[in-house]
Amino acid sequence: MEAKMQTEKHKKILKRNKKTIFSKPAIFISAAILILSALSYLLISCTGSGAIPPEVKKYSGDWPTANQNYSNTRAAVGAKINLSNITELGFSWAFPIKGIGEWGAATTNPVILGDTVYFQDLKSNVYAVDLKTGKQLWIKEYNEDSGAPSGVSVGYGKIFAMKGHFEVVALDLKGNELWVSKISDNPDVGMDIQTTVYDGMVYVSTVPGLSNENFYRGGATGVIYALDEKTGKKIWSFDTVDSKNIWGNPEVNSGGGAWYPPAIDTTKNILYWGIGNPAPWPGTKEFPNGSSRPGPNLYTNSIVALKSSDGALLWYNQVLPHDLFDFDLQISPVLAALDINGVKADILIAAGKMGRVYAMDRNTGKTLWETAVGDHLNDTLTELPEGSTKISPGPLGGVETNMAYSDGIVYIPVVNMVVEYTPSEFVVSSFSFTDAKGELVAINAADGKILWNYKMDSLNVGAATVVNDLVFTSTFNGKIYAFNNKTGEKVWEYQASGGINGWPAVKGDTIIFPVGMSQSPELIAFKVGSAGRQPSETTAPLSGEGKGFEQ
Repeated sequence: MEAKMQTEKHKKILKRNKKTIFSKPAIFISAAILILSALSYLLISCTGSGAIPPEVKKYSGDWPTANQNYSNTRAAVGAKINLSNITELGFSWAFPIKGIGEWGAATTNPVILGDTVYFQDLKSNVYAVDLKTGKQLWIKEYNEDSGAPSGVSVGYGKIFAMKGHFEVVALDLKGNELWVSKISDNPDVGMDIQTTVYDGMVYVSTVPGLSNENFYRGGATGVIYALDEKTGKKIWSFDTVDSKNIWGNPEVNSGGGAWYPPAIDTTKNILYWGIGNPAPWPGTKEFPNGSSRPGPNLYTNSIVALKSSDGALLWYNQVLPHDLFDFDLQISPVLAALDINGVKADILIAAGKMGRVYAMDRNTGKTLWETAVGDHLNDTLTELPEGSTKISPGPLGGVETNMAYSDGIVYIPVVNMVVEYTPSEFVVSSFSFTDAKGELVAINAADGKILWNYKMDSLNVGAATVVNDLVFTSTFNGKIYAFNNKTGEKVWEYQASGGINGWPAVKGDTIIFPVGMSQSPELIAFKVGSAGRQPSETTAPLSGEGKGFEQ
């Protein structure tokens, strides 16, 4: 689908500003030149690479952000784990996770800066752990239930994290609290996202609902916020629903919000966000097939490109108007530069629970190609017939967790799940984690052609992570896999002590996984040349199995 450019409101603002600028008398030209000269230092220091926090620059070869870098490639190229030594990768240490929340213990990505691992559990507790030994350096305890996914970011001498459902906190590098910023007082929204720090700001988003009781209940919309990293004060916000009355029926409708960190073009200071679904889905008895929310329901199921400085909308591309099936376009987009038929192209790769991968022109939002991954059944229906209809992927299917990209190939973790819908409701009894399966799919980023795929016996909700010539992923039953990333051959496997729905971080010869769906959740580290404990023969998932990743 072609990208839609600025809304009429934005066009009018642009037109008015253009008229104002170019109608000034010539006598102001000299003054303008002086002003531009005076601002040149600011332009150099506050745009492009100058907007990257110093810690992210210094530790760029570690794992300093949720997805290793602001392009979200999840690629540890240059680490010391590869095909030639993968058989020497062994257990090194385990660190117990204290907080077990409503959604498990860990649906996050640790970050690594130097010899320190920073991590947050689902009771809002923040940890610093020694990378080499697995020993705790400090903990900041909050013991408040938080949304899932969650997690920390590090920059400007601070650690930024979520506290409960409504607050963002800043800690110093020893775990002392510096500020607390309350994002919302609305009990029908919450925050379920790992923080991002860039350009002097901390970026977060709300989504409708805190729990199953008020999940996407009427009247709530997801809003993206930028906070001052020094004070926590709100600088700007962007409502991911374009209608103040929520498409004409605020008592029933809700939608939008972001679940995963944005991609950031650091040369242009542009944020690219994947946006969630509209609701109710598929409808209600009074309003079947989403009839309470006529129209495309912007900006749900879209990529939105925003200026990092003020949140201004540059473009959006809605890949699925008027979604009936909770098919968010929610995961972190990936930025890549490719040569396509001899022409350099800056592209964005997006995916979500509709089980489709999209490449877009990063400058305009135009769709370049679209590829379906995993199993599909009746998922393109725009209206459900009477009775029950089987749909695949289901609301926890498709691409649930983040992709990886390296050397022209994008790696997609996939969940295959069949469920049933009527025109007015999701048939909860059709929901089965036991029957759901997973895949890892490799796609040529230049044209969208599938290169290989590997099928798994459990949901693949462990993201994809490239480490040189390997790609790692993990599944909900606790299996961790490594593959030859060119051929798809499985070259290493480990059975963890519990289910995994968090994502790894890599530095040097070490890779760290959160094992959160267990009665004894932990971070586990594997190191080349280590030969620690053997994997457990059985998994011990938490009660409430099935919770803990984007719903």
